[in-house]
Amino acid sequence: MLVDHFPLLGLRLSTPRLELRLPSPQELAALAELAAEGVHDPEVMPFLVPWTDRPPAEVARGVIQHHWLNLGGWEPREWSLNLTVFHAGVVVGVQSISARDLAITREVSTGSWLGRRHQGQGIGTEMRAAVLHLAFAGLDAEEATSSAFADNHASQAVSRKLGYRFDGLERRVIRGAMVVDGRLRLSRADWDRHRTTPVTIEGLPPCLPLLGISSE
Repeated sequence: MLVDHFPLLGLRLSTPRLELRLPSPQELAALAELAAEGVHDPEVMPFLVPWTDRPPAEVARGVIQHHWLNLGGWEPREWSLNLTVFHAGVVVGVQSISARDLAITREVSTGSWLGRRHQGQGIGTEMRAAVLHLAFAGLDAEEATSSAFADNHASQAVSRKLGYRFDGLERRVIRGAMVVDGRLRLSRADWDRHRTTPVTIEGLPPCLPLLGISSE
């Protein structure tokens, strides 16, 4: 079976409302169509790479290509796992977790997007809580990082709720203009104090070598 050769296909995170895992081809198509419908107000750009500025067909194709590119170029030393998020069996967005030299740095970073019709329901908090549980409880990380622009109030609210602390500012250029990017950092101790969402991890042990962690 394919999962025997690429165990990440069997990794699943479950919360009371959500399931996070790699998608089937049909589910990837649904994810692409969701992105093409829009994931934010077009008057603002919450992402460092303005991938949603393209025509809808190109946005959809880009989601598929990005998914394939990350899996096709997978390296245990440096990886980015883009998990599709399901709510009641429906594709609602993506939650990513990334790391570089995880066995040494013990640090991960996260990113995400949600279809606009699924926003404002607490899903963003719950899906980030899921990958933080994977990082701290499953991969023995010590810190997790994130970032959000000054006008990305929803992302900032999620980070505050989960216990992140301010970690400095960076000036970025988006759409030809300067924006301020706020760095955020979550320690294991702060995660432990703020976690309230129960998370179940399935299929992790065979994935550990692919994630740069010894399975011994």
